[in-house]
Order: sequence, then C-alpha cells, then structure tokens
Amino acid sequence: MTIRNEPFRAAVLGATGTVGQRFVTLLAEHPWFELTALAASERSAGKAYRDAVTWIQTRPIDDAVAAMPVQTIDELMDGAKLPGGELDIVFSALDASVARDIEPRFARSCLVVTNASAHRMDADVPLLVPEVNPDHLSLLSPPESGQALPAGIVANPNCSTIGLVLALKPLADAFGFGRISVVTLQAVSGAGLPGISSYQILDNVIPWISSEEEKLEIETGKILGRVHGGTIEPAEVAVSAQCNRVPVVDGHTLCISVDLKGEPAMEDVREAWRSFRAEPQERGLPSAPAQPTVYLGDDEPPQTRVHRDLGEGMTTSIGRLRECPILGYRFVALSHNTLRGAAGGALLAAELAVARCGRRAAG
Repeated sequence: MTIRNEPFRAAVLGATGTVGQRFVTLLAEHPWFELTALAASERSAGKAYRDAVTWIQTRPIDDAVAAMPVQTIDELMDGAKLPGGELDIVFSALDASVARDIEPRFARSCLVVTNASAHRMDADVPLLVPEVNPDHLSLLSPPESGQALPAGIVANPNCSTIGLVLALKPLADAFGFGRISVVTLQAVSGAGLPGISSYQILDNVIPWISSEEEKLEIETGKILGRVHGGTIEPAEVAVSAQCNRVPVVDGHTLCISVDLKGEPAMEDVREAWRSFRAEPQERGLPSAPAQPTVYLGDDEPPQTRVHRDLGEGMTTSIGRLRECPILGYRFVALSHNTLRGAAGGALLAAELAVARCGRRAAG
C-alpha cells in the first residue's frame, strides 16, 4: 500500500478525557497521521496540554504533544487558529450531547471519525468495525478537488458492541446465526472521567448501565446490515442484552449464547475464530492486529488482567466454548474497551478509510 508522503493532519476533540487521552497516545507516533491540534472545553483552552489534562494513561505524554496548546472547538473551526493549513481528519471523543451539533460542522470539510453515540444510528453514517463491515465505507462520497480524504462522519460503535460483533462475524460468515443472548461485565473506564466513585463500585456489581442494553441490541443489526440506496438496511438480528458494571479498570467481558445454523461441529466453530482474517489484516493497516480473534481454549476463559492487551489491545479473546441447552452454543469473549472499543477501533477505521477512500492512497 502506498500512502502520500506527507501525513494527514489530525485533530482530537475532547482531548482531555479518557478516550481523548487514548487518541493522543496512539496518534503521537502514528505513521500516517500528524497530531496537529487539540480541542477541549473552555476551562482547558489556552493551557499547554500537560497542564490541562489529568493524565491517567500508563504511557507518558509525548513531549511535543504535552507542550501543544489546547483550543476551544470554536477556535479550532477558525482556520486562522490552525497553523499551516486545514485539517484532513478529526477524531472526536466528545460527549454525545455536544457531538450531535459539532461533528457535522467539521464533516462539511473533513473526515470525522467519532467515538460519540450521537450519529451512530443515522442511516447514512457508517457504524464501522473494520473487520466486520468495511463495505459500509462506500457511503462516503469521494474526496472533492483539493481534499485528501472524503468529508463526512464515520462512527465507532459502542465498546461492548464491538466485542460482540467481532466474536460473531466469523460465525456469521461460516454458518449464519439466529438469536443471540449476551451478558456483559463492563470495566469502569467505560464510564469516562471522573467515572464511578470507589464507594459505589468497590465490593459491588452495578447491574445497570444507562442505554447500554439498547445500544447492543440495535447497533448489532446495523453493523451486520447491508448498504442499499445510499443508506444501511439493518440485518434482522434478535439480540437480548443484560449489562453490568464491575470493579475492573479496563476490559469488557461478554458471556454469549448464539443459535448457529446447521448445527456445526464444535471444532468447526473453534476454527472459524482461529482462521478469521479480514481486510485490515490483508492491507496491513498499522493498527490492525495480526489476529482479530483468538480462541484460547475450552478450559481457558479470557480474563481481563491477563488477556485484554493481546494484539496491543485490538484482539478479541474468546474461550470456554460449550453447548447451550437453549441456543446451541455459548462462550466467553473479552475486548479492551478503550483501545479496540474506543480510540484504537476508531483509529483503525480511519486507516481503512484512508486506504479505501483517500485521494492519494493506492491499495
């Protein structure tokens, strides 16, 4: 793959939050994107990034990024405030309530890849998991004259949905399926900053996360749907979800039961996960894991502390496959919620958009 010599100019919106920090870390040394601007709330504006952020990542802030000034979003929209020219791509870690109005304004002139939920269910917006539905990028219009990338919005799904569909995609391709039941055990980092208080979560499981079950149930159908007439027709998928917040920092665990078609042998199911590769792997995208799904073993369940960082946090770990008396098969999956489920997944989506849609990209 050949990418233009100069990097694509990138900004992060909501740069001081949990997901924003992940974006900053991943973009600091990215081979295709140059982190050009950081935007956050007015209380952070004018400060050096190091002074505006409460840094919670284990990797230190890149020195050059730490010295960058934080702008307000309105300032960033003013081309005079952006040194050296216009943006090619914006990574959004904004809250959904803010993102709904702001992201379309940026999307008039550049590509917006968002982790916010505001536009996920818009019929003409790709809800992208690159290994699962890369063809949904066909909804983006080709870049206009003078643009390196298409303008528009690409949405990252809910963090728990990403783990679910990555575990299901190899099974869908190999066998097809009907009903799905999923129970999630979700890390506290999914609640963002400042998050849940220690008094609420220590020695506790909170069996409710606002709107999470609905997101799992409806986003899955859109991701597995098809492009038709300039919109996405959702697949008819019956998903029953129950979501729980648990005292784990990173990593969402999913206990899944699925009704597979054709009653495949257990070894065939295991092999579907082991052999699964998709377009990001074929193209050798920088953030793509060598194996998007790994089957650990029938007696080796995925564990957050042990397995969440497989594939640099981009691999979905699966184990404990066994028969289910109601839906045929059941298993456990684990996905890193702030890497694959947030900033890492969005970055991989951006890489795929560059590879497929960029004016100066060639596959």
